Amino acid sequence: MSWSFDNNKPIYLQISEKIKFQIISQELETNQQLPTVRELASEAGVNTHTIQRAFSSLEQDGFVFCKRTAGRFVTENQELISKSRKQLAKKQLKDFISSMAHLGYQKEELPSITSNYIKQNWNY
Repeated sequence: MSWSFDNNKPIYLQISEKIKFQIISQELETNQQLPTVRELASEAGVNTHTIQRAFSSLEQDGFVFCKRTAGRFVTENQELISKSRKQLAKKQLKDFISSMAHLGYQKEELPSITSNYIKQNWNY
C-alpha cells in the first residue's frame, strides 16, 4: 500500500478514509483481519498513535471491529458498506456532472457520452 499525505488534513483522517475506501471497494473483505497498529504505522511511516486514532475512528463509524487479543477486522455489516458505496458514488457523479457542465456540456449530452465511453473503455 502506497502512502502519501496531504498537509491540509489530519493524517489519521486520511488513513481512516483510505481504509474505509478499501472496505467500500471490497479491496478489504468482510471479516478480513487488518494489520496491527505497529505494522501499519511502520508501513505508512507514521506514529502508532496516529494509526490507533484512525482505527478508533473506523470503529466508531462501524467499519471495523475489535476482537479482544485477536486484532481488528473488517465489518460484516453489508448494509453499512452498501450505503457508503452509494454515498461515494453519488458524490463522484455530482463531481463528474459539475466538471462536465464547466466544460460546456448540456445534461442531455451526458448519457450518450458516458454510455459510449463505457462501451469503448470498460475493461473490468
